[in-house]
Amino acid sequence: MRKILLVFCLLLFTSKLFAQGYAQYNTGTLYDSFENPSQKSFTPDTSKYYAFNFLVPNFNVNVNLTGDAQQTLKNRYINNGYTNSALQIGLGNKYNYVTANANIYSIMFKVFGDFDGNTELGFFTDTKMDGRGAFTDESIALLNGSADFPGNSYSNIFNSHYSYQLYNEVGVTYREQVTKQFAIGFRIASVSGMSAQNVKIDHSSITFDKATDTAALRLQGTEDRAGFSKLPFSNPGLDISIGTTYRTHDAFIIQSNLKNLGFIHWNKDAETYDFDGETGIYDLTSSERESNVYNAVSNGITNGKRIEKSYNTPLDGTYEESISKSFLISDEETNLRYAPTLIASKELFYSDFTAVLVNPIQYNNYSLSLITSYDSQDHFKIGSQFMIKSYNGEFFIGSNAEPQSIGLLETGLKDKSQAMKGGAFTGEDVTFGFSLKFGPVIEHPMNASTIPMGEKGFLGKIWDKLFKPSDEKAASE
Repeated sequence: MRKILLVFCLLLFTSKLFAQGYAQYNTGTLYDSFENPSQKSFTPDTSKYYAFNFLVPNFNVNVNLTGDAQQTLKNRYINNGYTNSALQIGLGNKYNYVTANANIYSIMFKVFGDFDGNTELGFFTDTKMDGRGAFTDESIALLNGSADFPGNSYSNIFNSHYSYQLYNEVGVTYREQVTKQFAIGFRIASVSGMSAQNVKIDHSSITFDKATDTAALRLQGTEDRAGFSKLPFSNPGLDISIGTTYRTHDAFIIQSNLKNLGFIHWNKDAETYDFDGETGIYDLTSSERESNVYNAVSNGITNGKRIEKSYNTPLDGTYEESISKSFLISDEETNLRYAPTLIASKELFYSDFTAVLVNPIQYNNYSLSLITSYDSQDHFKIGSQFMIKSYNGEFFIGSNAEPQSIGLLETGLKDKSQAMKGGAFTGEDVTFGFSLKFGPVIEHPMNASTIPMGEKGFLGKIWDKLFKPSDEKAASE
């Protein structure tokens, strides 16, 4: 089980995991335009033609742990010992849930196309990870040997599961202002799977022999693991996002986004284990008990029937709806604005749902946002984001779960005051981004030295063919 401990430590005590940031909705940053492909990032007559992050990673983190094991794992990390008083032993149905999602944009480059459709074209590379797991209290307690198990025999108390996948993406985005009110954007990427694992324990039992300091552990379930090849795109896949933005006549902005819909095809070198067997755990009270438990579990899983075969896994797709409106709360010279955004996010392949309210106060080039969210795991989060944004530059930093992020940072620094703290959940959420625009200023046709003929872009022409009245078509011809 040392591997499980390492998984928890990786998820909980590392601040370099990255994911989607809700606070970026309707900010018009370069990061926003890649995450929400119908969002524009250029403003004619003020912005320059090219936007680039200059290889500065833009990222966000989202990691959560709920359950009785929070105190145990914190104390193990800080004090190098176990305090398992919060764990409930013998029930087998008290679970600790962990989720983590990762997204690092290493390259983000975008260019303003032309005024024929007000188009934007972008190129990006990023690295993503998504993972989740459910571990019983007993799975964590066993890392401390037999000390917390008063009985001698137990059944189905280690039935747990976890999965993760890590992959790279290279892709393009295209955005077009189809009409004055409606915009549409696409994001398509070629995926290269790096590694993946999926472990599911369906049945389990353990019998302790405390006189000899041993135990007989039986596990039954499956494990999939993939990503052994170092060749790029040896585990290919596809990732597609589609977004639309509609501005109503009374200035409400409605966005719809279908994100990260795709798959990874793990090649024929991927391994599947069907395991069902018994293994021994020795020296349960020694200082090597964690290693002994880990070796026993590892042997129990990998000693099963091994099959090499390819398989597919879905990406962590989501569907999101948002509505926003900007309010001027002072005169135009002071330019103090309040622009709240309400977001509903539903994962497509899991039951998770999140509702978010972003409350930004904007003063000229400065913005401070209060972010509140509530999800289907009963997590209520509060956070903030600070942003400096001009027409040709932007910098932002923030957190969607500020108290928990501070607490986890203190835990990572081994602050002993955090060792015995539990709470509704342990988590971290950190957002950071930077980009600049360069090149000539985008000149409006009325101010430009050359005047475009005013034709629409590719999507705009299709829109007119589908929705433009026949009399208007005849008049234009």
